[in-house]
Order: sequence, then C-alpha cells, then structure tokens
Amino acid sequence: GVQLVESGGGSVQAGGSLRLSCAASGYSYSGNCMGWFRQASGKEREGVAVIYTSGGSTYYADSVKGRFTISQDSASAKSTVYLQMNSLKPEDTATYYCAFAAGLWCGGSWSREGNFGYWGQGTQVTVSS
Repeated sequence: GVQLVESGGGSVQAGGSLRLSCAASGYSYSGNCMGWFRQASGKEREGVAVIYTSGGSTYYADSVKGRFTISQDSASAKSTVYLQMNSLKPEDTATYYCAFAAGLWCGGSWSREGNFGYWGQGTQVTVSS
C-alpha cells in the first residue's frame, strides 16, 4: 500500500515560516490528490491545501490562501509534496496530517476527509504570539 513519510513542523513565533514535507511511495496511479489536513486541540480536522499530482492543480482553505503554498516534486520514484507556510498565526497551531487519495482528482470536494484513504502520522506546528 501507500506509505507517507512526513517531516518538518516545529515551533515558531507569529509571522514566521515553516515548511512541511510528505513523501509518498507505493502508489500506482499517476494522478492522485495529495495534501494536508490539520487538527487543532478540541476541533475537528480540516482541509488545509491539496494538489492534484498530475497537472498540479491546487486547492486551499480560505484561512490559508495567500500565506500557504503547496507544491510537489515528482522527479523521483516518490512523489513529495511540500507545504510552505508563511505569515503564521497562532490559530495555525495544530497537528498537520499528510493525506493521500489514490487515483482521485481533488476537485470541489477536496476537503472531504473520507476521500483520503492514506494518512501520515501527523506533525505538530505551534505558533506563539
């Protein structure tokens, strides 16, 4: 099956930047929906940003548009997706999960958790004021 390996995260002051990475392996389709969800303490998990790996279409939550950028590197056998997070705010504090939907075009329902069959272990992002 698909394996996801996350890296990045950490603690930063408001206004700072962090970059998350997620490397996927073991998939068969060339086009997959891959990206990031997050879950803050006491809240439901929410979609942050995803990318369709064939063509590079991207989708963002309104709360992160203009501050976060999702990109991919498919040059190697592994597809790696990056989330560059700039101008971080305390409300961005959460556990961030890499998500992968095999063979799925992201589309209008990109933030639906049930579309994603594979998840990373999660990485903590803490933004202090």
